[in-house]
Amino acid sequence: MQPGSYLPVAVAAVDLAAEILRSCEPAVVMSKGDRDMVSDVDIEIERAVRAYLRSHSPEVGFLGEEEGNAHCGGGPFWVLDPVDGTANFVKGIPLYAVSLALVNGAEPVLGVIDVPADGCRYTAAAGRGAWCGDARIGVRPAARLADAVVTVGDYAVGEQAGARNQVRLAVTGRLAARVQRVRMLGSAALDLAWLAHGRTDAAVIFGNKPWDTAAGVILVREAGGLVVDADGSRHTLRSASTVAASAGLLDQVLELIAEAA
Repeated sequence: MQPGSYLPVAVAAVDLAAEILRSCEPAVVMSKGDRDMVSDVDIEIERAVRAYLRSHSPEVGFLGEEEGNAHCGGGPFWVLDPVDGTANFVKGIPLYAVSLALVNGAEPVLGVIDVPADGCRYTAAAGRGAWCGDARIGVRPAARLADAVVTVGDYAVGEQAGARNQVRLAVTGRLAARVQRVRMLGSAALDLAWLAHGRTDAAVIFGNKPWDTAAGVILVREAGGLVVDADGSRHTLRSASTVAASAGLLDQVLELIAEAA
């Protein structure tokens, strides 16, 4: 397939999502597990984008965070997080995004992330680079942890959260002792988009739900960064974690994670 040929469809779908997001306030917030939530805006966006993509790319499957999937055999599929950072969104914290990716095989080949807070629209397609609007972007070539701003993903909730958070807390402690700053944004899409944009230097996310990470992964790669699992193997949809950084920092971040494991 030619991923770039789907970029206009993806951009138009995210335009639709962004308009809903900017014009609607969450009126209904429902629980979907321990300390996890979904709003009526999430669901409205997912249904609108699903319908648009079904009409304009019927040969491509679809996976949405809120209402599941309709894959087309083993072929490519869209993956959408209608509001990545719902907990921020419903509290009025402006750190959230729309995240849409096209996945082929086990890896993303196209991504679009829209960030309402600063008006940035990030796009990337395999072999075409990473962009914020009309400006090409790239990762910052940091080489020392002491100069790095590193984001960490949300801590675990739900079943066995305490045990699962032991490594997360240990990694955070080691980062705090060695890097310039640690940040928790509450949105994996932002973690990865801002790394690609050179605003941060590394991202450590102990999870890999495709709607959270797929668009950001292709964005970071096309911006010159590296994305791997916590053991250093190439990142795919089957990876357990998502670790991203510039080439100069990646081994140092992985070593730090290994120390905490």
